[in-house]
Amino acid sequence: MSSMTDNPPRESFRLSQLIYDTRYRSLTIQVITLGLVCIGVYWLVANLLINLGQLGLTPNFDFLESRAGYDIGTTLVPYSNADTHLWAAWVGILNTLLVAFLGIILATIIGVLAGVLRLSKNWIVSRLMAVYVEGFRNVPLLLWILLIFAVVTEATPQPRDFRVDDAGVSNASMIWNSFAVTNRGFYMPAPVWEPNSGILVGLFVLSIVAAFLYRRYAKKLLFDTGRLLPMVWPMFVIAIVPVILAYFLLGRPVSLQYPELAGFNFSGGIQISNPLMALWLALSLYTGAFITEIVRAGILSVSKGQSEAAAALGIRPNRAMSLVILPQAMRVIIPPLTSQYLNLTKNSSLAIAVGYPDVRATLGGITLNQTGRALECMLLLGLFYLALSLVISFLMNILNNSMKLQER
Repeated sequence: MSSMTDNPPRESFRLSQLIYDTRYRSLTIQVITLGLVCIGVYWLVANLLINLGQLGLTPNFDFLESRAGYDIGTTLVPYSNADTHLWAAWVGILNTLLVAFLGIILATIIGVLAGVLRLSKNWIVSRLMAVYVEGFRNVPLLLWILLIFAVVTEATPQPRDFRVDDAGVSNASMIWNSFAVTNRGFYMPAPVWEPNSGILVGLFVLSIVAAFLYRRYAKKLLFDTGRLLPMVWPMFVIAIVPVILAYFLLGRPVSLQYPELAGFNFSGGIQISNPLMALWLALSLYTGAFITEIVRAGILSVSKGQSEAAAALGIRPNRAMSLVILPQAMRVIIPPLTSQYLNLTKNSSLAIAVGYPDVRATLGGITLNQTGRALECMLLLGLFYLALSLVISFLMNILNNSMKLQER
């Protein structure tokens, strides 16, 4: 008696299945397409190298170690014209990261606030936000950069206007004797780090972390038991009070250096140049207009029954927005928000219009013109923006995954 098996014999693999079998056909097409793309890229690169060789231009990056020979006005690290082109490029990269970081923060704040106010029941407030959105979205960013730069340069006083004459009168005055807005930049106090200042900074960071941990605990307690703990003032106390106490106990390890008028300009403190100020504000306001519509669309995507249920439970409107509406809207907001962050970062290359020394102005501008290495400079510039965009996308994907619904 022959034995019966539950599993039929498996059919042996044949090469024809790569074309006629639907299980393998898509994979075959993808492999062939990838191979053709690689061949095309190889042909283009080989042809480029051959043409450059015929012109006597051999690609190399030795120029990065040569002397730069030019000055940079705004630097976050020490720099002189005796440094190399590589260090000048690094200075430009840091300047690009600075304006991108500040722009993302301010644009997010503006976009969230304006997006919520855009849905306000107050007609004047909602119309004002609509004017802001339509005004900034429909005018090219470059024009806004030039316009804001003209305003901060032409509509602000000169440093000499702050000088007090013999009669004790001046044409301009500092804000709280600490801040000065001039046509050369914005001046503010700078911290002076003394012994034990590291301990104070570390305590401040721990206090901020503790404040967010309290917020997380309060939200978890609310969702688990329905018990509502105060949120704002405890977080403020946790973040500020320990730092203030430690500041006096440690003997005031951090002091401030105030800007003072010396000669024809201010000295001391921190200076934010007008090109940086104009670029920062223009990028933030322009991108914030797009984020406003993203936030508005995300809020409207949440069912109206959610806000009605929150009101039925006695939750105040501001708490309902932060605890019920926005957490659900974030699932809709984050993906397009990532695109706006990427756009802001790449749009920062327009800094050359107002003379802000970002990486486009250093590596892709002066270094390129001095060395004549256009291919190498553009390649490095493209790789930098690609790497920066991938990092932003990676971080936003982590945030997006944390906002997903947790299914069983």
